[in-house]
Amino acid sequence: MKSDETHGEHTLIAVLGITTLVVLMLVGIASAAPFAYIANMESNDVSVIDTDTNIVTSTVNVGIQPMGVAVNPAGTEVYVANYNENTVSVIDTATNSVIATVPVGIQPKGVAVNPAGTEVYVANYDENTVSVIDTATNSVIATVPVGSNPWGIAVNPAGTKVYVTNNADNTVSVINTATNTIIATIPVGLMPTGAAVNPAGTEVYVTNYYENTVAVIDIATNSVIATVPVGSYPWGVAVTADGTKVYVTNTFDDDVSVIDTDTKTVMATVHVGWSPHGVAVTADGTKVYVANGGHNNVSVIDTNTNTVTTTINVGNTPISLGQFISPYQAQPVPPVVKFSATPTEGKAPLTVAFADKSTGIPTKWKWNFGDGTSSTDKNPTHKYSKIGSYTVKLTATNAAGSNTTTKPDYIKVVTEPAASFSATPTEGKAPLTVAFTDKSTGMPTKWKWNFGDGKSSTEKNPKHKYLQEGKYTIKLTVSNAAGSNTTIKTNYIKVTTNTRPGLFSENK
Repeated sequence: MKSDETHGEHTLIAVLGITTLVVLMLVGIASAAPFAYIANMESNDVSVIDTDTNIVTSTVNVGIQPMGVAVNPAGTEVYVANYNENTVSVIDTATNSVIATVPVGIQPKGVAVNPAGTEVYVANYDENTVSVIDTATNSVIATVPVGSNPWGIAVNPAGTKVYVTNNADNTVSVINTATNTIIATIPVGLMPTGAAVNPAGTEVYVTNYYENTVAVIDIATNSVIATVPVGSYPWGVAVTADGTKVYVTNTFDDDVSVIDTDTKTVMATVHVGWSPHGVAVTADGTKVYVANGGHNNVSVIDTNTNTVTTTINVGNTPISLGQFISPYQAQPVPPVVKFSATPTEGKAPLTVAFADKSTGIPTKWKWNFGDGTSSTDKNPTHKYSKIGSYTVKLTATNAAGSNTTTKPDYIKVVTEPAASFSATPTEGKAPLTVAFTDKSTGMPTKWKWNFGDGKSSTEKNPKHKYLQEGKYTIKLTVSNAAGSNTTIKTNYIKVTTNTRPGLFSENK
């Protein structure tokens, strides 16, 4: 349990807006290795970390109280929002020097670059606007009014929408980048701070600082589809390049919550340094960098084990309002195909909804439904008209390659079964072991055998040992999604003993 004094320091940091943003850059032209750019608010500079060696290779002086950081897709320029200077510093990554200073709105915090690298979006906290910077001229070409106290900001992978957290309104503004106008306002939790869009461009993750939750926004409907409880005072948020995990910094708990994006639940909690704020994931998805504002260092998390592997000292107060990693910076890897279907069994005609669960951000899909038809939709719906078992195959493709998964006899279209069976042997001396064979039609999926001696089985083709002489009536009930059916064979199994010959003679 933390002391009231420590809690107060956390709260003071939040109230004053003493924040920075950590963003990782995949360097393409400027260098051979990825780098992390960490804005140090109190020392007015940016620490440059080589993520291969985890060594600070350079320190770049910027404006007063740097907070937000974003790297362009080519890895050639870094944009830093200077909170108390009302400017954005532009860093040339080849020289690690400031090559331009762009005046923006009042108290800029969040900053993000579009996928084309042509525009930068800056959330101006005390002006309730977003500045749009043309990167060719390093000048503001538009100013978009948003909600009260805009804080975190993120661009979708298509570059068509910008999402801005309005800290005092408890909403998220959605900007149409073609017109630079607000097209939606989405209610979220209390004091939304960080924002990150998943690589598929289907969901936005927003940290609700005063609610200890993360809101999950469905981009298609502009509505919250899930609310995930996390730690105390969540701030920064980042999504892995494959879209399977979300990392959230909990500033008061000194830890990071790891959210499984499939189940929308916390799958791990990682202890880091004091007052973690900024968070970013490397493009290959192997490491997470967390800026610990109270300890003046950065924790590095191994995503395979969700443990801290090293700690890097940086400048003074490396604290972030919300981390943003551009998914288009990641080097693509071939997809790993996974899929599901609902239902997988039923009467004809059977309509099945297929769902792609592949990792690696596929951009093309080819479904083979096993009945001679196919689809290129991501999540198709298909109707099976005839009875049978159908093998389903999905091939998913992206820029790095393709992958295929096949599920044999995955979809079963059935009619009500007709029960039938045989047994070998049907007569013999005790103890007699009998092998029963299901011969039912209609593709049953469940079996219930009654062996006539008080014993039963749910196996398809069971074996049963009779210990006492007698005549045994066998009953089999089979069922599937279409219904059930029962057949009975009276006195079907005949068991004799050495002391009672002729028990089953014609005269008996």
